[in-house]
Amino acid sequence: MAVKIRLRRLGQKKAPFYRIVVADSRTPRNGAAIEEIGYYDPTKEPTVLNVNVEAAQKWLKNGAQPTETVAKLLKNAGVN
Repeated sequence: MAVKIRLRRLGQKKAPFYRIVVADSRTPRNGAAIEEIGYYDPTKEPTVLNVNVEAAQKWLKNGAQPTETVAKLLKNAGVN
């Protein structure tokens, strides 16, 4: 099973809000998630990013692969 760390889109049309989730790579974008580890709101000024660093590091250590966007967000949040 390939596990990914990716974004789940929430919010209204033209007002996106994202949750950072750990999910099986075969599930749909807004499908079932294994765990929610943070959120990202690009509509606010400045953008809001909140990540549970311990959970993110645990999943990365266990082999979860972040998407390109999530990798950038995790880097901004200080997750190595």
